[in-house]
Amino acid sequence: MKIHTNFDLTNYNSYSLQATCKRAYFPESEQDVIDFYKLKQPFVLLGSGHNVILSKNYYDINFLIFNGNFNLVTVHGQTIEAEAGVTMLRLSELALEYGLSGLEIFYDIPSSLGGAVVMNAGASGEEIKDVLVKVRYLDLADFQVKEIEKEDISFEYRNSFFQRNTDKVVLKTSLQLQPKPKEEIKEKMEIIKTQRWAKQPKEFPNAGSVFKRPKGYYVGAIMDELGLKGFTIGGAKISEKHGGFIINYNKATGQDILDIIKEVKKQVWERYQVDLEVEQRVI
Repeated sequence: MKIHTNFDLTNYNSYSLQATCKRAYFPESEQDVIDFYKLKQPFVLLGSGHNVILSKNYYDINFLIFNGNFNLVTVHGQTIEAEAGVTMLRLSELALEYGLSGLEIFYDIPSSLGGAVVMNAGASGEEIKDVLVKVRYLDLADFQVKEIEKEDISFEYRNSFFQRNTDKVVLKTSLQLQPKPKEEIKEKMEIIKTQRWAKQPKEFPNAGSVFKRPKGYYVGAIMDELGLKGFTIGGAKISEKHGGFIINYNKATGQDILDIIKEVKKQVWERYQVDLEVEQRVI
């Protein structure tokens, strides 16, 4: 277990918001994770930092971080077993190396595997549940390591058993993929990346889609209709490229982003009577 005091979180959140935490723990094994939880101290769990908004400049609390650690991966035929800290980028590239298809959609989705499982990450009609077989997790109710099959995880759109039960901590996941020529896998990965870069503001720090898609609407279209593209508070702005994204274009704070979200929710409710649900996690 690596432990750092007064740890700078700026490079550990994709908005690049400046923040510091009292202490940061980086587990490197299942036992490290168990030992940390047995301390029974207040803490914040942070994965790859790609779907979060850090609302404070300083956190007088410890962070448990899975980012560049706890990321061992093994391949057995068409099955990949990986620890929760591995990035979806690395997994998709590894699958390509072995000629295994099913993770191409995640090539340019910034997330850790653990985070992807918790929120059932995906795009273009494909989700992590499509390739998942089972999950090994720590149950904080009794500190036992258990396994759960996909059928029992109750996956929904951007939701799962683990999101609803925060006392269950994802440790390792088994994924079942399909063999396919590497050229075809690589081609799909490059097409996906090109399409995303064309539509999304990758040139500025951001954390992806801010809001869940409301039934019967598209967030980007709503922002167009309300004229909110380019709307700015402090150093944060609604992207002109894609209205569903907020970008840090000039040393934004977490509060800048939250203030934009508040204004967007207000205007959307007044115009459409739709209560936009924030997809990102506010810390």
